Amino acid sequence: MVTVQKFTQYPFHVGQKIHITDGPRKGDWEVTSVDEKKVGLRCPVTGFEANWARFCYFVTEQDREWPEGEKESR
Repeated sequence: MVTVQKFTQYPFHVGQKIHITDGPRKGDWEVTSVDEKKVGLRCPVTGFEANWARFCYFVTEQDREWPEGEKESR
């Protein structure tokens, strides 16, 4: 058993007010559009709007078999 970090794409919703804590997009944003591949964000300070590939993830940590299915293949 090993500790594995699990990433899940964040389910954005139009109208959400979000804060990105680090990286080139850090800061406050409002979600203006969402589709399967892109999320539209607007800066509440400057009004700058951008459509970016969906990039935010929730992260959880859990102890499990890795790689997935490894135990069954033995």
